[in-house]
Amino acid sequence: MTTESTTQTRLITFLRDELAVPASAIALALRQPEQNSTVLPMVLWQYGLITLEQLDQIFDWMETA
Repeated sequence: MTTESTTQTRLITFLRDELAVPASAIALALRQPEQNSTVLPMVLWQYGLITLEQLDQIFDWMETA
């Protein structure tokens, strides 16, 4: 497993478990062509699937992940 896929798996787990982002929202964001673990939070926010506060929490988590 690559570092990118490990980071993405951990990010998805954080989104589901800590922020209660629905699996359907995550799946939608993952289908976007520019998707990777650094873009995923922005895609979720752009589609209105997470709040700005949740986006901040995600970026804080990513800094320490």
